[in-house]
Amino acid sequence: MKKVWAVLSLFFCLSLWGQSPLGAWQAQSQDPELGALRVVSIISSSHQVITWYRQDNGAFVRTMGGAWGLMDNRWTLTVEFDSTQSDLVGSTQEFTVTPTATGYAMAPLGLNFTQIDAGAPGALAGAWLMTGRKQDGQISTRSTDGPRKTMKILSGTRFQWIAYNTETKAFMGSGGGTYTTENGKYTEQIEFFSRDQSRVGATLPFDFSIEDGDWHHSGMSSQGVPIYEIWSQRY
Repeated sequence: MKKVWAVLSLFFCLSLWGQSPLGAWQAQSQDPELGALRVVSIISSSHQVITWYRQDNGAFVRTMGGAWGLMDNRWTLTVEFDSTQSDLVGSTQEFTVTPTATGYAMAPLGLNFTQIDAGAPGALAGAWLMTGRKQDGQISTRSTDGPRKTMKILSGTRFQWIAYNTETKAFMGSGGGTYTTENGKYTEQIEFFSRDQSRVGATLPFDFSIEDGDWHHSGMSSQGVPIYEIWSQRY
């Protein structure tokens, strides 16, 4: 059913905009205390994340996301996480989207998005859930049905991970920026990190492969700890 809804949503998007909304989008916002903010939205076939962070130093401000849908010009977001308004988790928020010459406007957020990429050239575009880790040669798995989740959502050039709990509505952390995939190497350039702003600007190289549809990801974490993670795509 989820795959059917994703296809129908994409169909309505195409009829509204004449193009696919999948990929990454950016907007500008102004906060009276924080100053100029960059707003980045990554949209997969099933999920969306919207994140605000300061343009001058990458300080994290807010992130929210979940499963999306579109009917006519009504964009819906079934919220799985919200770093500042946890009471929204589990609700379906409705927005009005209007095509513009360079992208689309989203009300009542007051944001005018322009496209960063349409899902290329990176090889990992989509929404993924962490489903396993390898330690001491042994793989331990994690069910995707539980409330505690770590999701990674990527366009063709941008990535973001989010750790959260849909039952307690807790937000545990998020980070993101740009990425590349070349010759089996997945490389992240961090632009924001809610847990440690000092990591902004860091470059993290990893090895990656796709095995039986799962993304195997290994290297050193931002804290310098060896990791081996397995991610499964969500639809």
